[in-house]
Amino acid sequence: MNGAQRKTRRDAKQDDASVLKLRFRFLLGLWALCAGLLVWRAVDLQVVQHDFLSHQGDIRNLRVEPLSAHRGLITDRDGRPLAVSTPVITLWVNPREALAAREQWSRLHNNPVLDAKTLASKVTSYPDREFIYLSRHLAPEQAQSVLDQKVPGIYPLTEYRRYYPAGEVAAHVVGFTNIDDEGQEGIELAYNDVLQGHAGRKKVVRDLLGRVIQDIEILDEARPGQDVRLSIDLRAQYVAYRELLAAVNRYKARGGSVVVLDAQTGEILAMVNQPAYNPNNRSGVSIAALRNRAVTDLFEPGSTVKPLTIAAALESGMVSANTMIDTRPGTIRVGRKTIRDHRNYGVIDITTVLTKSSNVATTKLALSMGQQVLPGLFEQFGFGQATGIRFPGESNGMLPFRTKWRDIEQATLSYGYGLSVTALQLAQAYAVLANGGVKMPLSLQRVSTLPDGQRVIKADTSRTLVNMLETVVSTEGTARTAAVSGYEVAGKTGTVHKVAAGGYAEDRYIGLFAGMAPASNPRIVTVVMIDDPQGGAYYGGLVAAPVFSKIMTGVLRTLQITPDVKPGIIAGGKPDGGRT
Repeated sequence: MNGAQRKTRRDAKQDDASVLKLRFRFLLGLWALCAGLLVWRAVDLQVVQHDFLSHQGDIRNLRVEPLSAHRGLITDRDGRPLAVSTPVITLWVNPREALAAREQWSRLHNNPVLDAKTLASKVTSYPDREFIYLSRHLAPEQAQSVLDQKVPGIYPLTEYRRYYPAGEVAAHVVGFTNIDDEGQEGIELAYNDVLQGHAGRKKVVRDLLGRVIQDIEILDEARPGQDVRLSIDLRAQYVAYRELLAAVNRYKARGGSVVVLDAQTGEILAMVNQPAYNPNNRSGVSIAALRNRAVTDLFEPGSTVKPLTIAAALESGMVSANTMIDTRPGTIRVGRKTIRDHRNYGVIDITTVLTKSSNVATTKLALSMGQQVLPGLFEQFGFGQATGIRFPGESNGMLPFRTKWRDIEQATLSYGYGLSVTALQLAQAYAVLANGGVKMPLSLQRVSTLPDGQRVIKADTSRTLVNMLETVVSTEGTARTAAVSGYEVAGKTGTVHKVAAGGYAEDRYIGLFAGMAPASNPRIVTVVMIDDPQGGAYYGGLVAAPVFSKIMTGVLRTLQITPDVKPGIIAGGKPDGGRT
């Protein structure tokens, strides 16, 4: 090989080395650039954009979840539950997430709780929303049957559903809530602000399947609602419900009401109506069945107000218990109207006026008083005004006020026509007689401290009237079927024609009995109203008095009130000749 060839080869090797050096430097520079870019990107992500990216990550994984707060309990006076809240599961969906996983909807095919077709109809109807209820208030096992299918976008939410252990028995008092746990009727509505809890909020982290994997912090503590303890005694409530239902069915009546009061405290121990409803399943229930008729429905009280007419006469001093009144010939003409008694009772004393329920005698008493005396006393007994128990829809009743009364208006008022009351108002009036003439504020909540009462009539007048009303339940009175074994009973019957188009219906009635026991020291007052009984029996002494007897028997024994009749003696102080 000559020198020229060797030189050429040497130059070629040098050129190859130069190329290798250039390639190495290029690759080194490229690696350095990449490393620099990675470092710059890391700094950008970790420092420059940290807050932005952290926020973006949070909004994709962090969620603010509601913290449900259960509603307060409603109990009877002894703590027996009347309304409780039980946890249930509500399913909801994020339509955007669900639509992105449409192919997974088939997992719900033929699911008994939520099928694919139902999901599709709800999601496609509102594709831009982020929250839609799918199914509310499910049992945990029902909700789990859907969640186990792991369909994206479907999530659970814990809520509370109201349950009423007493069912129909206390329905008209307790009321019910709607699906959002807001009170709609009864105590649930009246005390909604007290019972309703305050929902809270918490921040959580969810995984890609929507499961909560970590609680971050409590944003707002959930506060449960307060409990409400009623004056109702569930045992007395059940007795009243059972006997009223049996009577309404027996007489094929349109309905009825019963109110039981503790006259000494003003507490309402029982309040029932027919027709009733099941608050746990209200499907198909009529609006009429929801009414608490004892506080909403008005009726003319008829002869049950005659003791108040006698009270007005006794208070004014115009008569005494021994005053005689001539009711012959059993009728009296007032204007163009003839007022009649059941028969001619002749000359009778004031006690017999109540025993025989004489319209003629009470008419004569009313016409002998000043025109404002009777309506004024009726007002003091509580007629024409709400009782103040805070019950939704309570009626004020109707008590006319006139500057000048016609004679016929005074007459009819004296025996219970021309005014309208509720069953609760009538019970309150009789509680005044039972409580020595003092009207106590009525209460649907248990009374811990006895409130101040308002004196309406003298204690002596009250005691005299109770003694008179005992004769009504004797063998000579109109309510012998109201007697209670072992107890003296005082009360009054009433039979009222129902109002119809153009006047009063001749063949439609309301049967009433209002009374108290034990008469020697009255404690319990009960009013029974039977609306439109059928089949021929309609007098208060026939349809309402027996119901009173059964209810009062149960209540007195339940409350362990001491009997006031000696063995072998029946009401009225006569030996028991085997009467059952």
